[in-house]
Amino acid sequence: MSAGAPDGAGEQPDQQPDQQPEVRDRADRWPVRESRHLHRDAWVVALREDRITLPDGSGEPFRRLVLEHPGAAVVLAVDDRDRVLCLWQYRHAAERTFVEIPAGLLDGGPEESPLDVARRELVEETGYEASEWTHLVTTYASPGISAEIAHIYLARGLTRVGRGDFEPQHEEALMRTGWVPFGDLHAAVLRGDVQDAPVVIAVLAAQARGLMSP
Repeated sequence: MSAGAPDGAGEQPDQQPDQQPEVRDRADRWPVRESRHLHRDAWVVALREDRITLPDGSGEPFRRLVLEHPGAAVVLAVDDRDRVLCLWQYRHAAERTFVEIPAGLLDGGPEESPLDVARRELVEETGYEASEWTHLVTTYASPGISAEIAHIYLARGLTRVGRGDFEPQHEEALMRTGWVPFGDLHAAVLRGDVQDAPVVIAVLAAQARGLMSP
């Protein structure tokens, strides 16, 4: 706060401090007057157009685009030397090869939990299982346009088991894997050399919670 600024500076004029909403996201839904699919096929995402109104139903409906996505589970897998199992993978939308960590879609139906997906993807993408799992954080990447949710875990107690009959295709067929000391990955995140959002969030959350040390 700048010198001489009154308490409460920067608040909306009609909102007193004792009226501030709870610092917690909450489920909500504004009225949808019309909805239509702009793109839908057998692939993982779809694009939908909704016309919504204010919560009381007043005013003319306004247009919002929704990118439908089933969500994902993300794994910060760390060995007994505090090295992170990283992936180097090309992402066409960004035209960039990213340093990533294992992740997979929540596409197994309601009977498969996010932790189940995390376990499955760690094996399929890296050939490792983990005996210790800690939920770090759950995030929405871009809620202004997408409902995509990511459940991020720290996995330890790694054992090499192989990838079974999983056959990587397309970009995954050329994906590289490697071990990066957590301190080096943390420094790369802070320098901006590593920009994949799940990696940044996982690394900073693990460090902030005292579960990993740079």
